[in-house]
Amino acid sequence: MRLAPLKVCMLTLWTEIRAVWSARAFVWVLTRREVASRHSGTALGLVWPYLQPLLTVAAYYLVFDVVFGMRLGEGAPTRAVGAFLVVGALPWMAFCDAVSRGMSSLIDAGGLLHKNPLPPVLFIVRAVLASAVIYGPLILLVALAYLPAHGLSPAILALFPLLALQLLLCLVLAYVLAILAAALRDTVHIVGFLLSVGIYLSPILFPMTLFPESWRWILWLNPMTALVQGYQHVLLQGIWPPVAVWCVTLIWIGVLAWVLNVLVMRSRDQLVDWL
Repeated sequence: MRLAPLKVCMLTLWTEIRAVWSARAFVWVLTRREVASRHSGTALGLVWPYLQPLLTVAAYYLVFDVVFGMRLGEGAPTRAVGAFLVVGALPWMAFCDAVSRGMSSLIDAGGLLHKNPLPPVLFIVRAVLASAVIYGPLILLVALAYLPAHGLSPAILALFPLLALQLLLCLVLAYVLAILAAALRDTVHIVGFLLSVGIYLSPILFPMTLFPESWRWILWLNPMTALVQGYQHVLLQGIWPPVAVWCVTLIWIGVLAWVLNVLVMRSRDQLVDWL
């Protein structure tokens, strides 16, 4: 009896989730080692993964708000350029770090996967979770600096589902790209270029209202556009993100999950051989 294609896809994804859950203790050990290894041998050690992005966003604020006092025009969620940049740049940095490291995780673990029959998904989850362990607390820490502007508004609670959705988006996208990178190494270079220009195709450097209306649809081709707007609504305006933010993000995750199912089913027998 043949299973319906949708049911087969759901079973494939469920198998991957079960593999991660069954090895959750092992995944957490791998994640901790991944975080520790990123700057092993340095004087500050574990401090560096947290300090580098924090210094970057601090530089945005000092240069644009304190030194030059630059201001955005009408229609922007805030007038301060530095404060605006920080809200979008930090989640974008988290996204780029998680996706790029997750994409390369299977290639990096190729030797280990050839010798041990481990589920490949464990190494993708390890890379993405390591980024989440670093950037998640940083985003929440930076959010504290925006509290005085709006007080303890209930909208601040929206940060937690936003972070959860970003983590899920990164996991699914990184897995898709990791399979493609295993099959075609050029994927790493193509995605690296797209991540470098992606910040210009999002409302991170400029508010959405400053983009020509006829070209704004291009911004929605960036999977982080909706989430960045969500962070801006919460931290800059103190309001709950609109329904569109949640819907667009869920659509992106759903489409990527479907693509992932197809790739996992078609590459299951050859994936390790490609590494």
